[in-house]
Amino acid sequence: MLFYFHFAATAFMTGIIWFVQLIHYPWFHDVPADRFVAYHQKYTRVMGGLVGPVMLAELASGLLLLALMPEARLVLVLSLLLLAIIWLSTFALQVPTHHRLSQGYEISLHRKLVQTNWIRTVAWTARLGLLLFAVR
Repeated sequence: MLFYFHFAATAFMTGIIWFVQLIHYPWFHDVPADRFVAYHQKYTRVMGGLVGPVMLAELASGLLLLALMPEARLVLVLSLLLLAIIWLSTFALQVPTHHRLSQGYEISLHRKLVQTNWIRTVAWTARLGLLLFAVR
C-alpha cells in the first residue's frame, strides 16, 4: 500500500511539473507588467500549498520504502537520488529565481526559470519510469 501511495505522489508531481513546464511557466511572459507581481505572488502561494505537502509525502514515503523494501533497493536508491536532484534544483535554482521574479518580471529570469526547470521535469519523469518498472 505504501508503494502505491508513493507512486501516486510521484505521478501527481510528474503531471504537475509537465503542466508547469509546458503551460504555466511560458504564460508568465504574457502577464502584463503592472499585474505580474500580484499574479506571481498568488501563483507561488497556491502552488506551494498544492505541491509542498505532496513533495514532503513523496520524500517521506520514499525513505520509508527504502527501509521496508530491501528487494527493491536499487530502484528505490536510484529513484531517491533523482528526488535529491529535484529538491536541490528546487531550492538552489527555482526558489531563488521565483524570489527575484516576485519583485518584477525580467525576461532573463523567466528564461532561467524555464530552462532550469527542465532538470526537475526530466528527473520526475525518470522517477515515474523507475517506479513503473518496479511495479512490474
